[in-house]
Amino acid sequence: MGPQAMLGRLRPMAREAARAAVDLVLPPRPLDGAPGRAAPVLADGLTSQAWANIRFIDPPVCDACGVPFEYDLGGASLCPACAALRPAFDRARAACLYDEASRDLILQLKHADRTELARLFAAWITRAAADLIADADAVTPVPLHRWRLLKRRFNQAAEIARPLARQARVAYFADALMRRRDTGSQAGRSGSGRRRNVAAAFEVPERWKGRVEGARIILIDDVLTTGATAEACARALKRAGAAAVDVAVIARVSTRRLG
Repeated sequence: MGPQAMLGRLRPMAREAARAAVDLVLPPRPLDGAPGRAAPVLADGLTSQAWANIRFIDPPVCDACGVPFEYDLGGASLCPACAALRPAFDRARAACLYDEASRDLILQLKHADRTELARLFAAWITRAAADLIADADAVTPVPLHRWRLLKRRFNQAAEIARPLARQARVAYFADALMRRRDTGSQAGRSGSGRRRNVAAAFEVPERWKGRVEGARIILIDDVLTTGATAEACARALKRAGAAAVDVAVIARVSTRRLG
């Protein structure tokens, strides 16, 4: 074996030895917050146990709301709810179901300043919404009202949308939507109550209308519950001339579309 071949074999071994030495002093911190030595840390930053607990959504799904189907109906199929009444947005996709496992991770991003989770969620959404991204011109986040943004210090939807736009190589419309009024939390409201709460709450600023007009836009958020916020945002973007508005989120709260 020549010197170059020997060197080629030794380099990976040296890197592994260096990584092991660093891990011994500074054990890797899983993104799910588990102790570094509690379980193996996978390439995406989660422990194997945390990964196993996430219930990812795979096709087939409703082409409109993204609800998963038990079996493939063939082509672009709609669930009964969407066949009866299409949502204001064109299509929606979610990476996983919203349950105890995914909720804990999402809340760490929103309320525990774990912004490093945003890149992980962006990767999940990129996979789940691949068909939407293939048609998209831009992504934009669901906005926070300025007072809530001041209190939280960052918009979790924007933290996800930025790396997603880079990964997908599409434009990032940072503030193409604005929240005209502080709508308060949607938690605890009924479907109709959520819709009333966000009615006419969003608009496209004048400076963005030229770029929004004719664009196919993906709206990014963390959780899809009843779809009220997504629909209100979609209506605002379409009033400004968007050609299509799709929705992509980390998680949806149910395997069925809610009212």
